[in-house]
Amino acid sequence: MPSDTPAAVRRRPRRLRTALLIGLTLAVGAGWWFNRNRNPAGPAESALSGPGASQPGGTGTPGGRRAPAGGRAQPVSAGTVERRDIRVIQPAIGNIAALNTAVVRARVDGELRAIRFTEGQQVRAGDVLAEIDPSTYQVQLAQAEGQLARDQAQLNNAQIDLARYRDLASRDSIARQQVDTQEALVNQLKGTLRIDQAAVDNARLQLSYTRVTAPISGQVGLRQLDLGNIVRAGDTTGIVVITQTQPISVVFSIPESALPRLRVRMRSGDKPMVEAWDRELRQRLAVGAVSSTDNAIDPATGTIKIKAQFDNRDGALFPNQFVNIRLHVETVNGALAIPLAAVQRGSAGNFVYVIKDDGSVSVRTVTPDITDGDWTSVRGELSPGDKVVTDGADRLREGARVEAITPGRAPGAGRPSGGPPGGGAPPAGGPASAPGTGARDPGGSGSGGRPPRAGG
Repeated sequence: MPSDTPAAVRRRPRRLRTALLIGLTLAVGAGWWFNRNRNPAGPAESALSGPGASQPGGTGTPGGRRAPAGGRAQPVSAGTVERRDIRVIQPAIGNIAALNTAVVRARVDGELRAIRFTEGQQVRAGDVLAEIDPSTYQVQLAQAEGQLARDQAQLNNAQIDLARYRDLASRDSIARQQVDTQEALVNQLKGTLRIDQAAVDNARLQLSYTRVTAPISGQVGLRQLDLGNIVRAGDTTGIVVITQTQPISVVFSIPESALPRLRVRMRSGDKPMVEAWDRELRQRLAVGAVSSTDNAIDPATGTIKIKAQFDNRDGALFPNQFVNIRLHVETVNGALAIPLAAVQRGSAGNFVYVIKDDGSVSVRTVTPDITDGDWTSVRGELSPGDKVVTDGADRLREGARVEAITPGRAPGAGRPSGGPPGGGAPPAGGPASAPGTGARDPGGSGSGGRPPRAGG
């Protein structure tokens, strides 16, 4: 083999130094990464691993999460058991309908000369919306008035002749038959005069139809014709559509089982209140009252249609709009109620965690009854004033120590010295846990959930 050149010999030590430097750098980086990941939680985790920390195999929750142990209290949110009035709410799905709808059509034929409205504006009954060329109808009116004047003159002349004939007949100067004939002519002209007057009135009416007016008060839609078009009385599309939206109505269906209580209130003159909410049930759009019910139950669905009416002064409701309906059927006074987020669901049924005076929690079985917003009435071993856990129950067991906190305040802050851990609980109606938050049940299964939202 040929011997290496002097230049190649000089490059070998340089390549060797470069490789050693890269290897040293990689080794240092690997050592730093290994030391850093030996304790990923840092000093805070090391501090928690002291004598008070839970050990493997100690008390914990499903999924490998450890429950607080060694006397450390678990921060939770709490609510208060109260006696309060709970409304029986019947949810439904409704469709907004205009109280009245009118298609404005021309009643005479002619050229559309003017449009006196703006699309979308509110109009009153009798307001002029459009004008049709009146020339033809002005001519017809003048012709009818001329014929009326001619026949009126003929009647006047016949009445004068009748007076003369009666005077002559009283002196036996003419035959009685001539007087009778003249009386018949006068009566005939009177009938003709009435016909002429009707023709004048009809021509004047046709002329008034050239000014198209609003038949009802409401909101006009988009116009269907433009200026210069020939409109006819037989057109089906019309010029514009008016919908009466103030007030406005909604039609919805409720189960026939809810009808008796509704009828009792309506017979007493107390119209049940109805709330209209948006699709996501986040915003209340309007408040109204039941106005009427249908006269028969639908046998196919077992429901009956209800109509409610809303003032809609702010225009929040629109015809054909989809809304969620909350019908207030009745009110249960003085019911034992708790925040809805406090109810946990497990294999043994529904239960709550009650915070005792010593800061520990106790499992109490409850039966939810009626739900009204963020509160639900319950039956169970609870008393007014009891504190129940509303958030953070997924890490609790029977007898676990907790500390009730107010949102935005660190655990332990502001608690009186020597007071119970539950002293910092928020007021009733505090923040509810998010839907789907799981909680441990008394038997140890980890099934979480919320009770039905509908009441009654």
